[in-house]
Amino acid sequence: MLVWVTLTAPSPTLGWSPTPLSLLRIPAEGIVVVSVLLLLRPAAAAWFAVAIGLVLGVLLVVRILDAAFLDTLYRPFNPLTDWRYAGSATQLLGDSAGLVTAALAVAGTGLLVLGLVALTPLALRRVARLLRRHRGVAWPALVVATVLWVASASLGVHVTPDLALASSSTAALTVHEVTTVRDGVRDREAFAAQIPVDAFRTTPPGDLLTALRGKDVVIVFVESYGKVAVAGSPDVARALRAGTSALGTSGYAVRSAWLTSPTFGGVSWLAHSTLQSGLWVSSQQRYDQLLDTAAPDGATSPRLTLARTFSRAGWRTVDVIPANRRDWPEGKAFYGYDEVYDSRTLGYRGPGFGYAPMPDQFTLSALDRLELERHPTGGRPPVMAEVDLVSSHVPWAPLPRLVGWPQIGDGSVYLAQAGTATPRDTVWATTQGVRTAYGQTVAYSLDSVVSFLRATHDDNLVVLMLGDHQPISLVSGDHASHDVPVSLIARDPAVVDRISGWHWQDGLRPGPDAPVWPMDHFRDRFLTAFGRSAGG
Repeated sequence: MLVWVTLTAPSPTLGWSPTPLSLLRIPAEGIVVVSVLLLLRPAAAAWFAVAIGLVLGVLLVVRILDAAFLDTLYRPFNPLTDWRYAGSATQLLGDSAGLVTAALAVAGTGLLVLGLVALTPLALRRVARLLRRHRGVAWPALVVATVLWVASASLGVHVTPDLALASSSTAALTVHEVTTVRDGVRDREAFAAQIPVDAFRTTPPGDLLTALRGKDVVIVFVESYGKVAVAGSPDVARALRAGTSALGTSGYAVRSAWLTSPTFGGVSWLAHSTLQSGLWVSSQQRYDQLLDTAAPDGATSPRLTLARTFSRAGWRTVDVIPANRRDWPEGKAFYGYDEVYDSRTLGYRGPGFGYAPMPDQFTLSALDRLELERHPTGGRPPVMAEVDLVSSHVPWAPLPRLVGWPQIGDGSVYLAQAGTATPRDTVWATTQGVRTAYGQTVAYSLDSVVSFLRATHDDNLVVLMLGDHQPISLVSGDHASHDVPVSLIARDPAVVDRISGWHWQDGLRPGPDAPVWPMDHFRDRFLTAFGRSAGG
């Protein structure tokens, strides 16, 4: 039965259909394997069974991984690089569901993988022994199976609309995996040629970002803030409507549009590096390749990030990553940040909220305390910061509540909220509960940003707020786009006037006809709009 499942299980990359009817198909690979086992001598047949069994076991694991990746990241598993996500997935599960649950899940997954890879060769050896004992029945059955396969393939007979009776999914999956590896090797060469081609690498510092001189610039990534939030969540609609009104009352101008993210459902660092580098960083391989180009001091990096551009032009650059719990040397070596703040250095003394070790409101308050208010106006260089807001990270529960900004302090005020929010298990009891909680967490993040902007005394603050990717398909639905909202917010009307040619729409909520750019196009357009070449 195990061998039959490995031969007939449909591949998600070729049309996933998780139904028991798939077991009723006739696998061409099974006909070939049985033929070889009947023709070989017993000793050779045993070794053949072990070799093919290992291949079939690995391919079954790949099928399972493909299904998991398609369900979360909207793409199949990449055997070249995706194994590196095991650590991140374990950490995410531990942060979201607890260390015990994470440990049990890792152990269970490991046992499943080892079991499939180890038991499939043993199962195929047993099949070989059965064939030898029943050769008189095996040969006629093989002939009948071959005739049925050829006839059903010729006539186009299907078990279900997407599953043909004559199956060759295992061979097709093998070809797909080999092709993926080959394409990955080729893509590495192609991407290596793209990295040094940077129109701004040799631009004199005096010509960079001239229209933003003296202004603090903050890039705010809102976790999982995708198009589905804007189009499908009443809580987000309320937050965008109220936020637009509140910002207008406070003297801010706001323009919004869409960016197409290189990732979906997770792996946020691909979006961050795409926006910063102006390159399409759509895989872990490309991300690793890009960051490997930096020297230890970053001086010889062939790619100019937004952070390094601001640094060259005289800004102090910082990165605020509240979910990080370990050193991240790439932040300085490649991106060019002067300072990287994480969960250990932001000074939080309150409870965690699901994946998020601290609420978004505290993260913004810490940025203000540590950088924006650190020196009196005019007594410090302007600050450029990237801030990651993670309250809207899966599992979207429990949800913190806004508090008064003077009360935040070291975050101890949030201890009063511990245990009062809707727990994760309740949220995840139904699909609608998950979708509702997702919208509520995004709305909380948006409310935090708007409240922060209204409370700040920094009139020279410019904020670029955007999503990193759409949420998992459980929330986004099937065939969702990779589009995320992006908004530019500033009190100085001259800043917004610089992007009038972009035709972005007024307010925080971009409409369906708002411009849509690939995320890797943003860096060059931004530097062009605010540099001396644009007349600044």
